[in-house]
Amino acid sequence: MSRPMRADAQRNRARVLEVAAEAFAAEGLSVSVHEIARRAGVGTGTVSRHFPTKEALFRAVLLNRMEQVVQRANALAEGEDAGEAFFVFFSFMVEEGAANRGVVDALAGAGYDFQADAAESKYDVMEAWRRLLDHAQQAGAIRADVDIADVKALLAGCLDRERHTADPAARARMLAVVRAGLRAERP
Repeated sequence: MSRPMRADAQRNRARVLEVAAEAFAAEGLSVSVHEIARRAGVGTGTVSRHFPTKEALFRAVLLNRMEQVVQRANALAEGEDAGEAFFVFFSFMVEEGAANRGVVDALAGAGYDFQADAAESKYDVMEAWRRLLDHAQQAGAIRADVDIADVKALLAGCLDRERHTADPAARARMLAVVRAGLRAERP
C-alpha cells in the first residue's frame, strides 16, 4: 500500500507539470529534463521521482491537458445552445493548437499512442467532441452530412494556416469560414 504524497511533493509535482507543459509547448521535446527542473525550481532528482523518463513526463503533461479539454467540452455540452457550444469548442481547439504548437508537433513524431489513453473517457477528447457535434446536429445547427473526421480535417486546416507564423487575423477568418461552412441551411 502506497503512502499518500506529502503536500510539498504534491506542490513540486504540480509545478513540474506546469513548467513542462509550457516548455514542451514552446520548444517541443528538445527541452531537457534538467532545464525543466531548473525552471520549476527543483532538482532533477525531484523530477525523476515523479517522472522516471522524459516520455513519462510528456505523457503526464498530455494526459493532464486532455483531461482539461474533455472537462471543457463536457461543460459546454451542458449549455442550452448546442450549435454555439460546438463552435465555441472548435474555436477553443484551434486556439489550443495554435498556443501549443510545440506539443502538437512533438506529439506527431513522438510515437505516442493516444488511443490507449483515450480509451478512458476522462481523456477521450474526440468522443467528447463527437458528442458536441451530435448534439449540434440534432439541434439543426450543424449540417447533418458532416462527421467527426470532417471536423478533424477542418481543425488541421485551421492549424496549418498558421504553421510558421501566428496570425490571429487569419485564424479569425478561418474560424468564420468554418462556421459558415458547417452551419445547417435554414429552410
